[in-house]
Amino acid sequence: MFFGSDNQSCASQPILDAIIAANQGFTHGYGDDHYTQQAIDQLSAVFECELDVFFVPTGTAANCLALASLVKPWQTVLCHSSSHIIMDESTAPEFFTGGARIMGIAQHSNKLTAEHIRHYMSLGGDDIPHNSQVGAVSITQANELGQVYSATDIQAISHECKQHGLKLHMDGARFSNAVSHLKCRPAELTWQVGVDVLSLGATKCGALCAEAVIFFNKDDARSMPHLRKRAGHLISKGRLFGSQFSAWLHDNHWLELADHANQHAQKLAQQLKAFADIKIIWPVQANELFITLPKPLADHLNAQGAEFYDWYPAILPVHMALNGNDRYVRLVTSFLTSDAHCNEFVQVIENYLKNN
Repeated sequence: MFFGSDNQSCASQPILDAIIAANQGFTHGYGDDHYTQQAIDQLSAVFECELDVFFVPTGTAANCLALASLVKPWQTVLCHSSSHIIMDESTAPEFFTGGARIMGIAQHSNKLTAEHIRHYMSLGGDDIPHNSQVGAVSITQANELGQVYSATDIQAISHECKQHGLKLHMDGARFSNAVSHLKCRPAELTWQVGVDVLSLGATKCGALCAEAVIFFNKDDARSMPHLRKRAGHLISKGRLFGSQFSAWLHDNHWLELADHANQHAQKLAQQLKAFADIKIIWPVQANELFITLPKPLADHLNAQGAEFYDWYPAILPVHMALNGNDRYVRLVTSFLTSDAHCNEFVQVIENYLKNN
């Protein structure tokens, strides 16, 4: 009953096999190897365009280096108030950008919209150099509430960004889950609707340790080689990244893994709807469920070995308030989640309700 995070799952066997296969003999370092070039060629094919790719070991590094390439230290980055870059990456974005301000907006909404950006820009001060000016917008796909931005959503945000000369960054730690949900081409959710830079995460979806910063506009990538090196994220044995991404993308393995995670999130959601005391807060679109349930039941599930995280009460719909008898929690499925995990979770609930 491991629903704590998709980070808690192991690497998929094909990816682990690829790492072992790459661990043979000599090859050039710092990404100048055929494993890395093969992965870049595959990414170009997946996104149907030429692109610049920089591999890094963590999602925090991917997001922060991407933002550092887009904004100046005296600028502001707009994002959803629950975005990873503002809630879960400490002050790393400020550190990597040299001091750029991260501004969370759209609290109580399940997604950032063009209207939120337009409203903020209409109120922001323009007394240069006294007021910080917005330089970029960052959206998360799928986002921290398990919601997926459609191509139409992103295009509207991109259009608003262009009206104000802003760059658009996408945190794609769960991009594969979003593509799986929408059944669309990756290009349709990125450069074709105005995304400038994508942080593409494989770690949450079957990789051991592999993230990529993808630039769709080569001019935006000019400073990235220096930023990555200066930050200590240019690793010498680049084959570690190249081999993982190559195996991840081969024969749509990445989407198979995401499909599995998404399907089990839907399965679990359907099972939980049978219990009147359990409320699913946001629509289940990717591989995350946000629910409220009686605290004694949640405590019992934990005692029986179920893993899940309590979530932030402030991130609830505006019409909802968490009462003292409930817990607001997040459940995450992964490629390793099985029917048995879901069934055992539900069985523990049924047994508890039967005896209490």
